[in-house]
Formats: sequence, structure tokens, C-alpha cells
Amino acid sequence: MASLYKMPLTKLSGVGVKRAELFAKLGINSVGELLNFYPRAYEDWTDIKSISDVKNGEICCIKATLGTPVNDSYSRGGTILSKGMVFDDTGSLRILFFNNRYISGLLKVGEEYLFRGKINDEGYGLQMLAPVFSPSSEENGLHAIYKQTPGLVSKVISNCVKQALTLLPKQINDPLPEQVRKTFSLCGLREALEQIHFPKDPEKLYDARKRLVAEELLVLNLGMKKLKEHSRGVSGVKISADYSDDFKSKLPFELTNAQKHAISDCVSDMLTKSSPMNRLVQGDVGSGKTAVAASVIYTVIKNGFQAAFMAPTEILARQHYETFKSFFENTEIKVSLLTGALKESEKKQIRSQLADGEINLVIGTHALITDKTEFKNLGLAVTDEQHRFGVSQRSKLLGKGDNPHLLVMSATPIPRTLGLIIFGDLDISIIDELPPQRKPVKTALRTTAQRKKIYDFIRKEVSEGRQAYIVCPLVEEGEIEGLVSAEEYAAELMLNQFQDISVGLVHGKLKSDEKEEIMRKFAANEYSILVATTVIEVGVDVPNATVMVIENAERFGLSQLHQLRGRVGRGEAQSYCILISDSFSESTRARLEVMCSTNDGFEIADQDLKMRGPGDFFGSRQHGLPQLAIADFADTKSIELSQMIADYILFTYRDLRADELRLLNSEVEQLFEQVGQNSLN
Repeated sequence: MASLYKMPLTKLSGVGVKRAELFAKLGINSVGELLNFYPRAYEDWTDIKSISDVKNGEICCIKATLGTPVNDSYSRGGTILSKGMVFDDTGSLRILFFNNRYISGLLKVGEEYLFRGKINDEGYGLQMLAPVFSPSSEENGLHAIYKQTPGLVSKVISNCVKQALTLLPKQINDPLPEQVRKTFSLCGLREALEQIHFPKDPEKLYDARKRLVAEELLVLNLGMKKLKEHSRGVSGVKISADYSDDFKSKLPFELTNAQKHAISDCVSDMLTKSSPMNRLVQGDVGSGKTAVAASVIYTVIKNGFQAAFMAPTEILARQHYETFKSFFENTEIKVSLLTGALKESEKKQIRSQLADGEINLVIGTHALITDKTEFKNLGLAVTDEQHRFGVSQRSKLLGKGDNPHLLVMSATPIPRTLGLIIFGDLDISIIDELPPQRKPVKTALRTTAQRKKIYDFIRKEVSEGRQAYIVCPLVEEGEIEGLVSAEEYAAELMLNQFQDISVGLVHGKLKSDEKEEIMRKFAANEYSILVATTVIEVGVDVPNATVMVIENAERFGLSQLHQLRGRVGRGEAQSYCILISDSFSESTRARLEVMCSTNDGFEIADQDLKMRGPGDFFGSRQHGLPQLAIADFADTKSIELSQMIADYILFTYRDLRADELRLLNSEVEQLFEQVGQNSLN
């Protein structure tokens, strides 16, 4: 089949240069790619209705004989209208086509056809509008519907696929060995390709999808496992002593059991493995990930090495700098901040101190990975908000040392099954326990009709010395009709409802120093209310903020709403999140009610995945892996099946370079070559 990827589409009948250009817009440049261009949906032609049973407005399939010739006429606007009458044993109806000058030559009087289309009855008798049709003698079951582009309709794509299938060699080399297929009840590749495009029945389609989805996810799983095993080699950072208890004794609070387990996982990796630690610490907002990182950093520095902590924004970097300074206040550890906003002279001095080892821990942004930044003996790299960094940025930071240890942190809850793929090159520690002093945020769903009560509640909290966020989904006026921008909203509050209260405004189109200054003022309680876009989703820690109001809440995913809610509930006072939505959609209301029923980020992430699909869980910001052709990350059963197959293959064959796995290994290599991760061996 490999040769079909080298065969141009122009080898197919009916595909000239212009049509090939249209296929290219869909990402199809060869016959092989066409076979892997799977349908997006299917029409069921097996449920055939009698004409007497059809209803106005429904889309249905009938078996009928053409009783009159199809004649063309013109509407006042110049549209070609082609009309004919069809009948069965129960009645008759008119078929109507628009701007199809060839239709009269395609349908013959007295012949029986299957017609599928929408029924219309507006007082002129039953009509079927623009039906798709085929001779009743042809085998009809499920008809594939493909993604289209102007000038290239699904029917044409289907005809080309039918030709492409005839070009498959008699003997296809299947990437999945027969033993694997038998063990997991997977059909062969030829059958899968034939049935995914032209399924005989729903059962055959199910088998084809199961096989193709399993293979696609399997390739991804195996690739991530190879990254995990081979990407880093042997570490030049030797950690010989555990200083976790020493650090714990300096803390003014007690660590949770989940934090202790995460610290133990990290230290065990560094003490017992020859390869560097490669671990993700994943936990909800407020679960104490920073304290875990501080403990691991302390152990690494006490063993004679340096540590670097990279945050995605200036605001977060400064926040972490202050936090780590307080953690290491009564120690000999020197902490510094390195960001792009510093003066060049300040950056030069810090880099000099890093190079000679005078600085033990540096907190910074992307300034840490520039060529000018060098370390004397970097032993640990930590990245915060893992989903904001790609593999290449992580690699640049790790390249500053001799295979240093890596700790990545994320407060973005990822469903557990999905996390095994997204973070497949990392070991995972999950902090699923909040410190006892943290009070759950109370969440309520309200409509715009209740806004006055919401404003009264905000005013009450502010009068008691507390602060509030109000989040809007948009920045500029007129982006979407009916939605209010953050700028409009802030102006309205300043001029009317809260003219006696200080209101700030921050959004993504402000310059970074402007955003930072506004957030600094809010943190210092110079603003009582902050109107913002999702720029505050990952932002400064303001324990005094107790109210989070989210306008047009239906426009956000659950995981994003949970991240926004995490901006409050950081102090001792009870905090509240108010979701405002006028959506009457049952699915939307059900989604938002999930937020009101739980504060568990992982449960919310699972619900979000089921309801909305993967969304931003898996995209270019994560690992840069390509989009999948047929698999769906919301399909947890298929993810689990692919992981079982991967484990079985690695246990049975030991090495992906085994002869039976040659084609499968080639698929793994090709997948990662697409994203610059081709050094898997």
C-alpha cells in the first residue's frame, strides 16, 4: 500500500489538475491519503419509508418509480427548477432539483430508484427537495458523507474512493501482526478500509472503526512510550541525599499526604534512577504544587546543584519569585528573578551570577532559554503550567545542563485516560487533596435578570474589605452581536453601578507592562473590582478576592470555568463563583450545573471531555502532535484498548524493531517526524 502514497490523484478517472487542486485543499495529495480520508458521518439508506408515511420536514429515504419525465423550468430569479413525479404502491410525490441541468438525463421514466431528501408540504402537495438518488438494484446501506470544499462534493469524493480501493494490492501488508489482531478481535486492514468507506451494515462499520481507531491511538501510545524511554539518556546530575524532612521542618504549615507522596515520587526518581527524573505533578488550583516544587528544589540545591523555574508570564514569574523567597528565607539559598522586562544591565549581572554558581535558584520566563543564559551546574528544571510549553521549549531549558532532572507542573485538570497520552513521555504524580484550610468555592448559576442582586452582593463583599473579579469573554465592541465587551462592561460599572468603587480593567490586548501594573494594583487592593477577559485564567494570587462573576458562561468550557473559579478561594474567607447565562439549551444548562455540583477539577475535566470533546486538552500548545484522522479523545474505551495493545506488543515482542512490527514502527517514526520528534531510537 506504501506505493499508493506516491501515486498522484490524477491517476484516477475524473480527476484532472483542477480537481486535484481541490483535493489538496482537504489535505489529500495522493491515492493513499485519499484512502485514509475517512467519512465524517453516514446516511442510513436501509430505513425505507412508504410515501404515505412520510411527514413534512423530515429527511427520509423512499423506494419509488419515476412516473413522468424530469422537466426543466426557470424561476423569476433565473434558477433552474427540475421537476418530476415518482410513485410507489401507497402514493406519489414530486421530486424537485435546483440548478442541475443534467438531472433530466440521469433519471429514466419507469425505472425504480432510492431517493433520500427532505420532505416539504406547503399546500402544493408532497415534495422531496434536491434528493440524492441511486438505482434500487444497487446495494444500499450506509452512505458515507465526507468533509467537502467548494467545487468538490461528497458524492464525487465517494466515487474517487471507490476507484482507489480497486488499486489496493491483492496482498496488503498489515501493520498489526495477526497475533495482535486475533488477541484483540481486530479486523484486517483491507476489510477496515473497505467497510469504513462503504459499510455493508452497522456491525461491519463498528468493526472497521474499532480497528482503525485502535491502530491510530496505538501508534501515538507507542511513540510516547519511546520518547519516555529514549529521549534523555543518562543524567549527569547525581543526587545522593534526601533533604525533604529538613525542608518540611522549616514550613509553618503541615503538608497534605498527597503533597508528601508527590515529593517522595520525585526524590525517589532522582535517587534511584540513572536516567533523569521526568515527572509531571498535576493538581487542582490551590492543592500545593508550589510547595512540592520547593521541597524538590531544596533537595537538589543541598546536593550542590542549581535549579531553574520557568513560568509562562511575567506576572506568574514575579509571584513565584516572592513565594520561593519566603520558602527559603531562613536558608543560605540565593533566589533571583530573570525576565525580559528587566534592564539589560540587570539581566547581564544575573546571568553572570548564574554562570559562576552564585545564584542557586532562578525564577524566570522565556529569558531562561535564550542563548545568553548559562548555568554552572543546572540540576533541576521546573516548568509551571505545563500546557503553555511545548517539547522544544522544555528541551532548550534542559539543554542548559548535563541531562538535568525535569519537574513539570500543571493546574489544568486532564482526564486520567487522556493524560496518559498527552503526558505519555512523563511519569505522573497527582495531588488530589486540598489543604484543610482551603474552603470549597460556592458556585451558583444565575440569569441576567438577577444581575442587580449580584451587584448588591459584590457591593456587600467590597464593603467588608474584599475584592471581586468580573470576567467577560470578549474585548472589543461588536465582535459578536448581543455580547458585551470587557471595555464596555468596565465603563458601564465605573459610570453607573460602582461609580463610588475603584474598578480596574485588564485584557489580552494590553501591553504586558500595562497588564502587570493593573494586576499589581488589584493585588494591592487599589482596585476593588477587576473586569477582565480570560487573561486572568492563569494570574496573580490575590487571597483577598472572594467573588468571581463570569458573564456569558455558556461560551467557556468547563475546564476553563474551573480555572477561572480557581482565582478565588485562596484566602481564609468564604469565596463565591457566579455563572451568568441566559442560554435555554438543555445541554448548556446541564454543563453549567456540573460546575455548581462539584469543585473536583478532575471530575469536571471528565465531564467536559464527555460533553464537548477534547477541546484544548490536546492541541499544538501541548506536544505539537498532529491531529488524528479518525480517533476521538472523548472515546475513553478506545484509549484504554490502545494502551492494552501497546503493553501487549511491548511485552510479547520486546522491541518495536522486531521484524513483525516493521510497518508499525515505521508508522510511529512517521508520526513523530511530522512534529520534529524524529530521534526516537
